[in-house]
Amino acid sequence: MDRNIMCPRSLRYLLAVAEHHSFTRAAETLFVSQPTLSQQIKQLEESLETQLLDRTGRTVHLTDAGEVYISYARRALGELDAGKRAIQELQDLSRGSLSLGMTPITDYLAAPLIDRFNKRYPGISVGTYEMPQDDIESGVLAGNIDIGIAFTNTLTIAANYEYIETQHLFIEPLNLAVGSTHQYAGQETPLDQHTLEREPLALLNSDFALRRHIDLYCLEHDIKPSIAIETNSLSTIIEVLRLGRLSTILPNTIACQQNEIFPVMLIPELPHHTITLISRKDSYKSPASLAFKGLATEWGVEGCHDTPVKRTGPCPMSEVCTPNSHN
Repeated sequence: MDRNIMCPRSLRYLLAVAEHHSFTRAAETLFVSQPTLSQQIKQLEESLETQLLDRTGRTVHLTDAGEVYISYARRALGELDAGKRAIQELQDLSRGSLSLGMTPITDYLAAPLIDRFNKRYPGISVGTYEMPQDDIESGVLAGNIDIGIAFTNTLTIAANYEYIETQHLFIEPLNLAVGSTHQYAGQETPLDQHTLEREPLALLNSDFALRRHIDLYCLEHDIKPSIAIETNSLSTIIEVLRLGRLSTILPNTIACQQNEIFPVMLIPELPHHTITLISRKDSYKSPASLAFKGLATEWGVEGCHDTPVKRTGPCPMSEVCTPNSHN
């Protein structure tokens, strides 16, 4: 054993002797034998190469070196105790941190979940990062992100299945979405693919999973979409839709919860997609990460319909928006 390593027990023994001015009373207070206590303090003095206690009188006193050292010993033990309390607080979720990677789509969908998590665990600091799914997977693998929230049930890189675990939360349908002044706002009957081809669209760029799903849908059904705007910002798309001229394709939950945005069904039906948590396999999971995954499971089962945004009119697909539709 390296005798230059300070043992917290030795420091506590030293403080007790300094307080009681007696090896005997210090040992009794600490419920240890006097020889054990004396040996520990002797080893501490040898490791420091100096005498900390004056043992020549009827009572034991600190030497000058002991007076200097004991102030540092108190601070060191205080920090160790604080570290122990911090670990306990992490376990009971009264403190901690959590980093989440999200796409622009899951950013909108998961906002109620994050709010619920913060309400339940206010002492945990949550950092969110918006990025394409490829970057989420890379961040999870590198340990820079604790949990990713993806808008797909498949990883973008097949090899990542060996290192990433997935947890499916709920299935989300896609629909055309338009503003309240658009000609198809409130449309109850589905639009066909020829109508879709005539609609100028505002879409996320091809870095994002949603856009790749849309492109695949168009390819499979020989649809030639009219893309007017490409962006990496879902907020930009939402605001453009509210102006009334353009349309887009969005998850049904987002369209139904946005003020002045209306979903419109298409034929052929757009594919449904799974909202999925991704994390690194066989890695340490912090208490905050485990708590978030547990709460996300509850939220997914409930249908994720927390406090929808107030609308200017009824959603034409209100029956589709019932909480059980995701399960």
